[in-house]
Amino acid sequence: QVQLAESGGGLVQAGGSLRLSCAASGIFFSVAAMGWYRQTPGKQRELVATISRNRTTNYAESVKGRFTISRDNTKRTVYLQMNSLKPEDTAVYYCNVMRTNYWGQGTQVTVSS
Repeated sequence: QVQLAESGGGLVQAGGSLRLSCAASGIFFSVAAMGWYRQTPGKQRELVATISRNRTTNYAESVKGRFTISRDNTKRTVYLQMNSLKPEDTAVYYCNVMRTNYWGQGTQVTVSS
């Protein structure tokens, strides 16, 4: 059974930082491409960042230079380091095994101005 467990969300002031974690089980993590998405009420879920099995990364334009995605295969965990946070980054952040319907439960990130 595939499980993705996100953690690390919270309330932070604009300009602050948070690091999200997503621990995976039930998949061959080291060969899986992983992604972080986010969603706000009334909007579609949007792709934030991805990391391939060989650690190639891609980012949405809105987060380039501020967010960093990484992975630790020994811990079966993918991370999203978020710096210089802005109020518009407020959303529920979800972890995903790319090209599958496996999602975590989400973690709320709230950035106050």
